[in-house]
Amino acid sequence: MLYSVVILSYNSERTLKTCLESLLRALTQYSKLSEVFIVENGSVDNSKEIIASFNEKYPLMIKPILFDENTGTTVSRNTALRQVSGKYVLVLDSDAYIEKDALDTLTETLDSSSDIGMVCPQLRYGDGRYQISTDEFPTLVKKLKRFLSLDSMQKSVDTDNLTECDVDYAISACWLLSREALDKAGYFDENIFYSPEDVDYCISMWKSGFRIRYVPSAMAIHDAQELSRGFKLSFFHFSHLAGLFYLFQKHRYFFTPRRLRNRLRKPIYEFGNAL
Repeated sequence: MLYSVVILSYNSERTLKTCLESLLRALTQYSKLSEVFIVENGSVDNSKEIIASFNEKYPLMIKPILFDENTGTTVSRNTALRQVSGKYVLVLDSDAYIEKDALDTLTETLDSSSDIGMVCPQLRYGDGRYQISTDEFPTLVKKLKRFLSLDSMQKSVDTDNLTECDVDYAISACWLLSREALDKAGYFDENIFYSPEDVDYCISMWKSGFRIRYVPSAMAIHDAQELSRGFKLSFFHFSHLAGLFYLFQKHRYFFTPRRLRNRLRKPIYEFGNAL
């Protein structure tokens, strides 16, 4: 297998069809076969029917994994990751759309150095707005600032001068990993239900000796649902907050990630202009 893709679906009928169409349009242009694991996480909309239709059309590529209830983002993804056989592993949200040129650019960057374990594209919202998708390791203060000021932060980015750089972490909407990096970093921490599983996994990537590279010349769409954003409190807000405190306790930092970086022997985040 060339690429093993892991897509998590939860009530994603609005975006899932577009996600799979763009992905399969890319994958079918390669001479080697790829596989697409779609983890259906207890949706109550038409997501299952969409998956079934693609499975019927692409039986050699589409590999559904069906859960009766929402198992969160870690158990579900791990179920698929334990079955992957590709040279490259693409973790993709069901509301993210990637084309072949972006996938080629990410792959070339991943292959350019043996110590790069993960590469991530520039993300744009469905309406074309720039989306902040990388950051320093979080603190409670930085998370609060991001929660309150994300729109203004995004508008302030000079998108004409984005440069490739290493980053502390990237959101898990679109990651391309080498198989070696996956084997060494392992799987998602299932003590986290929803978030910030992406931050925790990126820390595992750094601990395993791999860099995380932001590649803005590769662009993907992330038509985000943003389940934990906004002022109307929901289960996802509380789950995110619980996961954040778990992250701080696990990695032994709270107000500043300086000690974490020292343990990782990692330099200060190369802001460049990824943020």
